[in-house]
Amino acid sequence: MTFADAPLTEATAAAYVAAAGFRVGPVGRVGVELEYCVRDPRRPLHRPAGARILGLLAHLGDPLPGGSGVSVEPGGQVELSSAVGAGLADCVAALAADLALVRHELAAQGLVLDGTGFDTARRPRLVTDHPRYAALAEYHDRSGPKGLAVMCNSASIQVCLDAGTEEDDWTDFRRRWWLADAIGPVMMAAFANSPQVTRSGRRWVSYRQALRFGTDASRTRAPRRTDDPRRAWARYALAARVAMIAGTGPAPWHVPSGLTMRDWLRGHGPRPVTLDDLERHLGTLVPPVRPRGYLELRMIDQQPGDGWVVPAAVVTALLDDPEGAQAAADATEHLRAPLRRHRDWTTAARDGLADPALATAALACFTAAEEVLRRRDAPLPIRDAVAAFVDRYVLRGRCPADDVRRDSRRRLGVVSTG
Repeated sequence: MTFADAPLTEATAAAYVAAAGFRVGPVGRVGVELEYCVRDPRRPLHRPAGARILGLLAHLGDPLPGGSGVSVEPGGQVELSSAVGAGLADCVAALAADLALVRHELAAQGLVLDGTGFDTARRPRLVTDHPRYAALAEYHDRSGPKGLAVMCNSASIQVCLDAGTEEDDWTDFRRRWWLADAIGPVMMAAFANSPQVTRSGRRWVSYRQALRFGTDASRTRAPRRTDDPRRAWARYALAARVAMIAGTGPAPWHVPSGLTMRDWLRGHGPRPVTLDDLERHLGTLVPPVRPRGYLELRMIDQQPGDGWVVPAAVVTALLDDPEGAQAAADATEHLRAPLRRHRDWTTAARDGLADPALATAALACFTAAEEVLRRRDAPLPIRDAVAAFVDRYVLRGRCPADDVRRDSRRRLGVVSTG
């Protein structure tokens, strides 16, 4: 029996989650993951198969020339995972080159990458028969259609930064975890790009995130902020419901109902918990900020064109630069009310920068990020992209979702008057 197959105790599992979530070390490395819904403009309701997409890109190599990995998500979304860059400029340059290659190869077959956070045109549908995704879909189906919609129709930008050090400054992993959570609603509001009006009439600027929050709260809401993020993350992970249990041999995967990881560790599951089970469970947890040894900021909707560069630059500037971090902490002071913390997240998803408190914080955060990028001599195209975003959205209390709504109204106007 290997260590991965050995049964875990609750204490061992908690210790593993706490240690694995925050790996201490120097900060400065950057990674970015990009998800895109893939469309065929000639057949708007068609959902290209994942095998076809990977086949079209296979000759580019694995990884791609710039180091990025390519995978396909449950609904056929393409995901590019950058190599871990030594810094922002290296990461952006390599990922941009890989993304250009992927776009070119798909365009040659009439396929395009959609730069929005949620696909509203096609019904959610799995394009994979992988047992993990089939089990996760079954788990979500029990509580309604929201989970499957997130799995198959959503697209995000994930910015990944080092967890931090144990120094008494802004590189400390405790302060970085706290700051990532503090700026999270601001980033969600500023980059919201999946507008939707529900049947009840409620408007969202980030419907992608609203749907995620509307699924299993034990796995999607932000953990409580405490002075000990390792203990808080371990408590969160063990209290979260288990979405799937892998089968052994030819046995099918089990989809439990209401079983938390702590319950399973205490003997209430179909078999003892192994390290593989625990790792699989951690991979299904999707709070806005997820510690996976590094910090993974998951609250950002996909952006049009090469707009992904802006959140990568802004988040890095605010977390990896001491002056940027202090400015971001000051800017979000008025948002830090622990008893109403989830309301900050839902407000960001619903109103974006139309919310005055979020708009004020965003202006201060983006201004600080611009100064950091200038002082650190970031490449001019990155600085120009951030400046253009600030001018178009932040200074006007708008977000990309407002453009989508405006364009939709224009199309409807043309149809209604034609």
